[in-house]
Amino acid sequence: MKILVTGTAGFIGNHVAIQLLERGDEVIGLDVVNDYYDVNLKLDRLARLKDFDKFTDVRMDLADREGIESLFKQHQPQKVVNLAAQAGVRYSIENPHAYIDSNIVGFINILEGCRHNKVEHLVYASSSSVYGANESMPFSVHDNVDHPLSLYAASKKANELMAHTYSNLYDLPTTGLRFFTVYGPWGRPDMALFLFTKAILNGEKIKVFNYGKHRRDFTYIDDIVEGIIRTMDHTAQPNLHWSGKSPDPGTSKSPWRVYNIGNQSPVELMDYIQTLERFLGKTADKELLPLQPGDVPDTYANVEALIEDVDYKPSTTIDTGIKNFVEWYLEYYR
Repeated sequence: MKILVTGTAGFIGNHVAIQLLERGDEVIGLDVVNDYYDVNLKLDRLARLKDFDKFTDVRMDLADREGIESLFKQHQPQKVVNLAAQAGVRYSIENPHAYIDSNIVGFINILEGCRHNKVEHLVYASSSSVYGANESMPFSVHDNVDHPLSLYAASKKANELMAHTYSNLYDLPTTGLRFFTVYGPWGRPDMALFLFTKAILNGEKIKVFNYGKHRRDFTYIDDIVEGIIRTMDHTAQPNLHWSGKSPDPGTSKSPWRVYNIGNQSPVELMDYIQTLERFLGKTADKELLPLQPGDVPDTYANVEALIEDVDYKPSTTIDTGIKNFVEWYLEYYR
């Protein structure tokens, strides 16, 4: 199968590309390789793909309308996994325009490419951030998600809505995946696990927001990748029982779906830090701070729809995941 994967220099996209190549698929990998964080880490991720004969490396911005049109026409991918996006809740407060360019303009270019080139299935990254002000736990795809707390979250909600219109108008099967705090080897340096590890090893103070009391449904990268690929292989289908009189937010009469991918076992941030301290063999110097603007106190995924449709449930424990990350970090940064 020929698959376009966007964000192949990124954390999740790189892992997905490797898994697809190892099972024999042809991967067209797109990434602009911007400097949102360490470019060398992104290039080292891409270097992991260079030995695969079926990998094509494309350096392009999602917002390049003509470039994306040409890419689709040239390569004619059968399926698309769109993982390229401007990430980060806090950065969306500092630089909102970056989220419109990548997450909105870039996404419409992907949708148009799929529409005009008969793509069989589009799978794209959404986020647990879409649940915003929701407090009912665990978060379910059947919950209303109309109260985002950051522009990042709003852009991901917009992606789900944009995808639905294309599923409805052009019968394009689309599936959005709401990721819950992904972590693991080759992760993003702007995320908590990376920041904490670097600071603890350097004897620096770590910033612990919400006084360490908020909970996250930390999900290991291997679990995320398996969920993405299983979902990609399971083309979105219409819900024949969907009713506009009592509309279900998680399904549609069009070939459109959204799923949560989380670990189904939220962990308090302070417990997460203690697990990291144990594997590093060092105690962190902690600066306790209030909840950051745009952040939510807790995330907790209901993944029943994912289990039912693709027979999959994330299972990696925090102990295993953090141990693997620490081993990778110490080897990568020597």
